[in-house]
Amino acid sequence: MRFAAPLLAVLLTAAAPPVLQTATFAGGCFWTMQHGLDEVPGVVKTVAGYTGGTVANPSYEQVSSETTGHVEAVRVTFDPARISYADLTRRYFRMIDPTDSGGQACDRGPSYRATIFTNSSTQRQAALAVEAEAARQLGRKIVVPVRGASSFWPAEGYHQHYADKNKLQYGAYRVGCGRDRILAKLWGGAK
Repeated sequence: MRFAAPLLAVLLTAAAPPVLQTATFAGGCFWTMQHGLDEVPGVVKTVAGYTGGTVANPSYEQVSSETTGHVEAVRVTFDPARISYADLTRRYFRMIDPTDSGGQACDRGPSYRATIFTNSSTQRQAALAVEAEAARQLGRKIVVPVRGASSFWPAEGYHQHYADKNKLQYGAYRVGCGRDRILAKLWGGAK
């Protein structure tokens, strides 16, 4: 059967899968970041892991020792037809205290520092614009570095989607850590 060119184009377009993109965000414990990012419409997949350091394929114990230069991060696969990189970055900023250079809430140390890792100059420009927007909203200096993406190492399996697999333990950690109170106080009055 032969199709007319316009009909064939429509059929091919309709069958084409979405063109997905990736983003990488660090913001304290990757359990919390992954849990929050999984709930964002347009996010297709998240992976908890380590990035930004000097050790290949690090373990949790190595990263926690604060000697590798890595941060706990989440690699996000998203559909840009459903959420733009800029809007995803805005959602990320509402999940962190971007004025805290020592970690996030009870998660302290360099491996818990908030950082945005960009995959292109377009992502970098968008991240910097959203960062400037957050500074205006909060009326405070933002201390989240925007860096080029580097090798990303998935964390051990027991860390993946920890909040969903360990609801009681994660719930106790989340309440005990106080992150929600900090974010409500910080962002509650932001416009």
